[in-house]
Amino acid sequence: MQNGYSSVRCEADIQKTYTVKDLRYIAGHSIGIIAVDLKYPKLPGNVVNATTYPFPVLYKKVEFKIEQLFEGDETLKQTIIDAAKQLQKEGVRAVVGACGFFANFQKDVADALEIPAFLSSMIQLPMIKTGLKTGKKIGIITASGNDITDKMLLEMGVQPQDCYIEDIGSKEGFQTIRYEYEYLDNESVSKTVVDAAKNLVEKHDDVGAILLECSDIPPYAYMVQEAVGLPVFDFITMINWAHHATTQKPYFGYF
Repeated sequence: MQNGYSSVRCEADIQKTYTVKDLRYIAGHSIGIIAVDLKYPKLPGNVVNATTYPFPVLYKKVEFKIEQLFEGDETLKQTIIDAAKQLQKEGVRAVVGACGFFANFQKDVADALEIPAFLSSMIQLPMIKTGLKTGKKIGIITASGNDITDKMLLEMGVQPQDCYIEDIGSKEGFQTIRYEYEYLDNESVSKTVVDAAKNLVEKHDDVGAILLECSDIPPYAYMVQEAVGLPVFDFITMINWAHHATTQKPYFGYF
């Protein structure tokens, strides 16, 4: 065991005796997710639908208005840090948020923890930019375009001029999510997301990849890719990356 990490392969290790630091009532969750208490149907693929993942995740609910998160309301900072610390205490190996605008508190939470924090899908921006041909830019589809500021993009590691912002939060087809309806108009939401991607590439022929900021729209990532033929990044690409980095396994095969 190093830095609190340990792994067990039951057949190979059946005769061993284990001593575990910081015994807990649960175990085996690699990813902890801070989720705002928003009530509307969540499809598989949504960050807060646990069936999205082929590995266990652990959720921690926080209660405040989503608009406060969009705006980066400083009064939320301690609530978010406390939630992250609770997830750390319960044994997760990395903490993420369930909204791209947790980016407003990325540094605060990362500095407060002993494990990594990847709070926003937008932390992938510099990696995406690095992989693109010179001159290519990133199209960001977001639930609140006005709240993706130049300051936020710079803190996420990219130049504002390297990104195009496409807002869907004000679109009628996104309202069942944006305003917490008791039903999900899946056809309208999917059309809104796909149309946003099409609009990005029609307006800008230098878009080299799409990033879905919002934690509610990964269910439509494959539709976006089919429509525009570009790499599509979202919360799930980030969470899978964080999971695999914190739960490395041996390889088996032939050579």
